[in-house]
Amino acid sequence: MADQGEQIQMEPQSNTGKWLLIVVAVVVLAALGYGHYVNHSEVEKLSDQLSASQAQIKELQARVQNSEAQEETLARQAGMTKKELAQRTAALVAQQKAEASRLEQEQTAQKAEITQVSGDIAGMKTDVGGVKTDVAATKADLASTKAQLQSAVGDLTGQKELIATTRSDLEVLKHRGDRNYYEFTLIKGAKPQAISTVSLQLKKTDEKRGKFTMNVTADDKTIEKKDRNVAEPIQFYSGRDHLLFELVVWSVDKKKATGYLSTPKNAPTPVTAN
Repeated sequence: MADQGEQIQMEPQSNTGKWLLIVVAVVVLAALGYGHYVNHSEVEKLSDQLSASQAQIKELQARVQNSEAQEETLARQAGMTKKELAQRTAALVAQQKAEASRLEQEQTAQKAEITQVSGDIAGMKTDVGGVKTDVAATKADLASTKAQLQSAVGDLTGQKELIATTRSDLEVLKHRGDRNYYEFTLIKGAKPQAISTVSLQLKKTDEKRGKFTMNVTADDKTIEKKDRNVAEPIQFYSGRDHLLFELVVWSVDKKKATGYLSTPKNAPTPVTAN
């Protein structure tokens, strides 16, 4: 009876072991099947890639053969061997590169020259512009001075005075006989020069603008006539009778001024009058 009870208890344990073996076997088979599937897929993929590579290799081989055939054809047409054709081609390529380099250097040099010439032209334009400005200013000054010559106004009397702007004009005034006229030429920086009963000394000239600065000494008094214009009547009183003297400078240059001094007819006339 005891042996039967032990047999009854061992049968469930034996069945459980069988089921475990079955499950393990199924898992193993499934894993092997999946691995086989994956390997098969990879093999097919590699096979396709190999086929594509082989096709590309064949295409490249065909291109190389075609290129070699063309080179041989060109060599035969040129009367050269394939090696000579390759050497000739390399020489032509080197010559083209050298020519391109030379042209590039020439273009660089030309650009530099163009830049320099442009700078010189710009400088010349600036200089020309400055000259034009100076000429315009000089013309304006001369036009203003010329307008004043026709009807000059005395700076003391405020009346229009008839003045001479050239030596010929001075001769006309002398023949009128209403005043005494003394022509002079003053040197810049020289000592005072006696004219009639006064002394004149040229201090500064501006030929471009037609201006000058002069010292006038009369009755032991020196008066500076500064920045006066050519053909501008300069008036001052002199003598015991307080007579009106007038001087006019009709031309100036860098070193001298030329003009005349006019005095009333009744003014004293020195023996050494110029």
